[in-house]
Amino acid sequence: MAKGGRRYPLVIYTHMLNRWYPAVLALGLALFGLAWVLYRWGFEQWRWLGLASVGAVSLFFGVLLFILRKAAYVQPFSDHLKLATPFLRLNISYKRIRRAASSNMGVLFPPKSVSRWQQEIIQPVAKMTAIVIELTSFPMSNFALRLFLSPLFFKDKTSHFVLLVDDWMRFSAEMESYRSGGTTSAPQKKSDSSILSKLPRK
Repeated sequence: MAKGGRRYPLVIYTHMLNRWYPAVLALGLALFGLAWVLYRWGFEQWRWLGLASVGAVSLFFGVLLFILRKAAYVQPFSDHLKLATPFLRLNISYKRIRRAASSNMGVLFPPKSVSRWQQEIIQPVAKMTAIVIELTSFPMSNFALRLFLSPLFFKDKTSHFVLLVDDWMRFSAEMESYRSGGTTSAPQKKSDSSILSKLPRK
């Protein structure tokens, strides 16, 4: 298998799971606490055992959400771009990519165009820059993509993906390097010593 570039976590998934997992863990702990109280008070076994069971399931899902925070990412390869989420693994051939452009999340998803719960997710990242990958066509059915991906991956009904990562400039540079036939990662800044060495000596 070809060696890929850096993995760039998808901020939307990380942001959503960071909001959900503490609440799910807190619910599990609360149910365990209530089950213990019922046990101490001598309630029927099925009552406190049922609460403890639901609490255990909540704790399991809370821990799972915590683990999956970084499971959603995008990664450039020599001939394709890999888009990975907890429920979908998708390889996007560079031949499908028409162009890639940067845009502000707040501009892509203005408050009046999204639902209330989406506004709550977008608000903390509204000033961040996303990369919009415009495609000639989707690599799988539009219905399946919208079923397994967040609505915040799509700004409209055209064939594209909105990818929000922390270091959008490095991601864009690395992806373009692979698309143009290179296999190196994003260019690094030259050290001060190398710059100084090129200055004319007196």
